Formats: sequence, C-alpha cells, structure tokens
Amino acid sequence: QVQLAESGGGLVQAGGSLRLSCAASGGTFSLDTMGWFRQAPGKEREFVATLIWSGYTYYADSVKGRFTISRDNAKNTVYLQMNSLKPEDTSVYYCAQSRTRSILTTARQYDYWGQGTQVTVSS
Repeated sequence: QVQLAESGGGLVQAGGSLRLSCAASGGTFSLDTMGWFRQAPGKEREFVATLIWSGYTYYADSVKGRFTISRDNAKNTVYLQMNSLKPEDTSVYYCAQSRTRSILTTARQYDYWGQGTQVTVSS
C-alpha cells in the first residue's frame, strides 16, 4: 500500500519561495508518475505539475516558469520548488502518485494521495 506524506507548507510573503516535499512509501516510486495538485476553499482541486519516470515534466500555465517539480529516487521523495509566489497560489497542496506511466493532469488519473499541506501567500 502506497502512503504519501507532504511537508514544507507555511506562510510566506508574495514574491517569496517555498519547497514542498512528499515522501512516498510502498509502490514502485522510481517508475510511477508523480503529481502535485492544489485546492483552495470552495474550488475544485486543480493540477499544478507532474513528473514521469523519464524525467519529463509538465506544468499548469498558471505556475509555468515559477514552479519546478523534481524527484529523488534514492529518497522516494518528490519536491515542488515554488518561487515568485503570489497570493493566488494560496491553497492546500496535495501530492499524488499513479502507476500509469504517462503525463497525467487530472485528479482521477492518480491512484494515491497525501493528506495535503497548507500554503498561504500574503500580499
């Protein structure tokens, strides 16, 4: 059974940076697709970034050029480096993992989810 645990959220001023981490246990981490999503109050969960086994990445237009997804297979951990943060980035951020080895941008395509970590960006 795969378990995911996010960390690294917090309060930051606009223009600042945060790095989220997601530690995975179980599954075949190095081959699985990893993704980050976010959900603000009253809104649907939205795609942020994804990374497949080959290292290929794909981002939502709203974060392209500001966020970077990466992974450390030795640590079974995926990261989301967030720079130039904006108040509209405020959300609960979720890590997700899928056995499907392709670019995945919708929540229902992922098999496992973490509990989420809050990111708040003040103006």
